[in-house]
Amino acid sequence: MKIKFYGHASFLIEDSKGVKIITDPYEPGSYGSLNYKPIDEPADIVTVSHDHADHNHVASVRGTPTVIKTPGTHEVKGISIKGIKVYHDKSSGRERGENIIFTMEVDGFRIAHLGDLGHTLTEAHAQQLGPIDILLIPVGGFYTIDSSEAHEVLKTLNPKLVIPMHFKTPAVDFPIAPVDDFIKGQPNVKRLGTSEVEISHLPATTEIWVLDPAKL
Repeated sequence: MKIKFYGHASFLIEDSKGVKIITDPYEPGSYGSLNYKPIDEPADIVTVSHDHADHNHVASVRGTPTVIKTPGTHEVKGISIKGIKVYHDKSSGRERGENIIFTMEVDGFRIAHLGDLGHTLTEAHAQQLGPIDILLIPVGGFYTIDSSEAHEVLKTLNPKLVIPMHFKTPAVDFPIAPVDDFIKGQPNVKRLGTSEVEISHLPATTEIWVLDPAKL
């Protein structure tokens, strides 16, 4: 399985059969603050955690993908995807609306993409989600959970591999924090120096892998 980080909350996940999933495609220039280059790559499946322009720009994906933007269980091209409703804020959606966490089973790995999660998760959420191998988690704060809240989520979900997203880069003018705030003082961090990684096995203990945005 391959995971490629485009930037913001957008990833390409490709299984061993070549099925491609793109998460939360962004609109370049959205809100005058997101300046990643266009994705402009094909996918079979697109997941959208919520309807904000920096997460829902399906038009930036080539081909005719199946778009999943609702809670519930979905099966597409042999990939099982489950959406669970949470919120984009700490006030049950009154500030920024709902958000969907998507879990997916790819090549035997269970991946969770948290979208713009705005609050920590309970044990009840963890039960709904089930065991998580690979966690794609926002860490920049302001619009989402911040670095300390992200670490609380890690304690709740206990994934083996953590890939941070939704953080400040030269292409982002939003008032969010850089990934350094999340990884500071953590002994289990690997800065891979690449935007793409191939995963064939999981680490024995939880590790944080930092990917460079491909679309800077």
